[in-house]
Amino acid sequence: MTQTARPKPLAGIRILDLTRLLPGPLATQHLADYGAEVIKLEDTGAGDYARSMGAMAGDTSYFYQIVNRNKQSLRLDLKTAAGRALFLRLVETADALVEGFRPGVMDKLGFGYEALAAINPRLVYCSISGYGQTGPYAQRAGHDINYIGYAGVLDQIGGAGCAPAIPNLQIGDLLGGTMSAAMGVLVALIDARGSGLGRHVDVAMTDAALAHAIFPLVEVLAHGQVRPRGEDLLTGGVPCYGVYETADGGHMAVGALEEKFWQLLCDTLERPDLKPAHLATGEVGARARAELQAIFRGRSRAEWARLFETVDCCVTPVLRLEESLDDPQVRARGMVVEVGGIRQFAPPLRMSGFAFAATAAPAAGADSEAILAGLGVSPDEIARLREDGVI
Repeated sequence: MTQTARPKPLAGIRILDLTRLLPGPLATQHLADYGAEVIKLEDTGAGDYARSMGAMAGDTSYFYQIVNRNKQSLRLDLKTAAGRALFLRLVETADALVEGFRPGVMDKLGFGYEALAAINPRLVYCSISGYGQTGPYAQRAGHDINYIGYAGVLDQIGGAGCAPAIPNLQIGDLLGGTMSAAMGVLVALIDARGSGLGRHVDVAMTDAALAHAIFPLVEVLAHGQVRPRGEDLLTGGVPCYGVYETADGGHMAVGALEEKFWQLLCDTLERPDLKPAHLATGEVGARARAELQAIFRGRSRAEWARLFETVDCCVTPVLRLEESLDDPQVRARGMVVEVGGIRQFAPPLRMSGFAFAATAAPAAGADSEAILAGLGVSPDEIARLREDGVI
């Protein structure tokens, strides 16, 4: 007896994606990877300028390719009456819409939440912005560095006595604009299925970064302020949790927070005298950190990695990304896939009964005819729309 393949988790969900660059496109890609039908809507001009940003992989950039797979593309001029009418017909068929314009832009176009909810009451309408739809900063421009700066996160990143360090993982964009948006859409979709009513999901990247600054908040609650950068428990303030340079300029990550791990680390290094300095701060902690640094500088990263491979005490090499892509654990988990001839990350969540498959990021307007035909637009009308520059 042949068993019918189980549908993907988000099969049957249609999402209109009006976003550009990184936060919104990656959020909708996550949803597309799990089976949602995502229609990427772009204007008939430049469209998503991520297409030409950075190193190119043929006609489009690597950047664009790795955040827009599994989507369809429709180019539509929303400044024309015909384009606006087609957009509203699409809205009638959609379960969710994601936009990343500055607050108020969609309202000026006549496509704000209230206007579209009147057409499709079950529509989940997600707005991603730097500071949210309300508040004194709502209309300000910004980027990741600004959002995490306001959220008190950037201040905590970096070594003691050094300036804040800019991470190459965009905390505000990705935690705030990507993961919070995906979560918000899913929460509202679950509600809409039961109630028949959608919601306006207001995602502020600054809010999301702030809401996850858990340990800095603990310090404020306990002591009235955060500890100086690089001096907290998880930022290098104690010997058992930090990054130590090796003889070849590499680094080892030491995460021996639990006492049993710290003692095993000290035994492995043949330095039982360091055991009392487990969570030491001040001069005692500084001396222990200096001792550890001197020890780790005595061997290469590869030598230390081999030594600690069989010692279960949370000491691991700090890999460069090109090394991570070939790491045995990453490979065993299938976290690197090839889509359209380009290596990229697989979806980060494993689910039973779900097999990931992907199509390459679409060329601009690649699916225009198919999408419009699905709305009942005739071939002749599609030809006229293309001739008039509407699509």
